[in-house]
Amino acid sequence: MSEINPQEHHSPIQTPKQLIVVVVLAFVVPIAVIVLLTQLFALGMKVDRSSAAMSPESVAERLRPVGQVMLAEAGRGAQASASATPAASAGVPSSGAGATRVGATAKAAAAGAADGKAIYEKTCAACHMTGAANAPKAGDKAAWEPRLKGGIDVLREHAIKGKGAMPPKGGNASLSDAEVKAAVDYLVGLAK
Repeated sequence: MSEINPQEHHSPIQTPKQLIVVVVLAFVVPIAVIVLLTQLFALGMKVDRSSAAMSPESVAERLRPVGQVMLAEAGRGAQASASATPAASAGVPSSGAGATRVGATAKAAAAGAADGKAIYEKTCAACHMTGAANAPKAGDKAAWEPRLKGGIDVLREHAIKGKGAMPPKGGNASLSDAEVKAAVDYLVGLAK
């Protein structure tokens, strides 16, 4: 049997003081290296404030909002002009200026149908083309038949106030009631 020699295995750390120094250096050296590296990169990447990319116009362009808030006042003007002539909208002809109003109402109705299609494509198609959240698909007569039994006014009211998973005005609060009605009329026209 061989004899164990205590001198054979030894450590460079012989005293508790040496152990404390090694532990402290094990924390301080990596932190110092990290700080020096960050300073090297931060100083090496100084921004030239006189460059074109840092001009006030360029900075303002980069900080410009992506979207804009549009007020629904523009849509209310068309609604007010269409509702200003109740006799004309009822189809009651009159002499002089009234006859002109009937022609203007017919033009407004034609524009309303075009607007209904545009509004449908912009707001309503997301759900009514795919059937998302059980929305009846555009042109699906079987899906629209029970809804049409309640009448167009009920459909318009549900579109304006919301029903089930459909939010009021299809989620586009900027639409006027007249615009929502035009979109409903267009959508119902596809189902007939």
